[in-house]
Amino acid sequence: MSMQLQAADGHRFDAFVATPQGTPRGALVVLQEIFGVNSHIRAVAHGYADEGYVAIAPALFERLQPGVELGYTEDDVKRGRELKAAAMAQPERVLQDIAAAIAEGAQHGKVGIVGYCWGGLLTWLSACRLDGLSAAISYYGAGIPDQATLKPRCPVLMHFGERDSLIPLDRVEAFQWSRPEVEVHVYPADHGFNCDQRAAFEPQSAALARRRSLDFLQRHVG
Repeated sequence: MSMQLQAADGHRFDAFVATPQGTPRGALVVLQEIFGVNSHIRAVAHGYADEGYVAIAPALFERLQPGVELGYTEDDVKRGRELKAAAMAQPERVLQDIAAAIAEGAQHGKVGIVGYCWGGLLTWLSACRLDGLSAAISYYGAGIPDQATLKPRCPVLMHFGERDSLIPLDRVEAFQWSRPEVEVHVYPADHGFNCDQRAAFEPQSAALARRRSLDFLQRHVG
């Protein structure tokens, strides 16, 4: 289902919400790739709801354009990158929207956050700059190694692909060295390996990363 959230500055925006059967174990904010809250992100949210979490996927492009839902063609990638660049020109606004999703999730218990691609970077920024999180999980967040001076406020788990040209392995290793408190795993995979709609999908790596993510959430969220 969809709902409206309100950020601290009054901006109202949509979020997709997937709810579990029975009493929730807690909540999970699901942060999109550069392609909007598309069918893949909705499927991810449903997957976490099946594990007992209220999964909230805020539409982070709505300040720029409502209803963004892209696929994975070359044109979609180009448009997604344009939207990301515009959004990151004022990152504090994006973080306000994420904070609103965290506040909504807190009604259901402890709150974790998971993000993919652009959402992976936003997950790291949220873990370091926002309150209210009990756990953060980042998948192949390009730009994270450039933010290694930030210090997380909650436990953080990260997944990277060793063949990811957007995040070279030596940069991942440098990040690991500078932030030893972050749990980092590297897989024999490329960028986007968790998404079964992309050519880079790597099912074994995706399954292992999911198991590690669920274990991490169980330890820190419930």
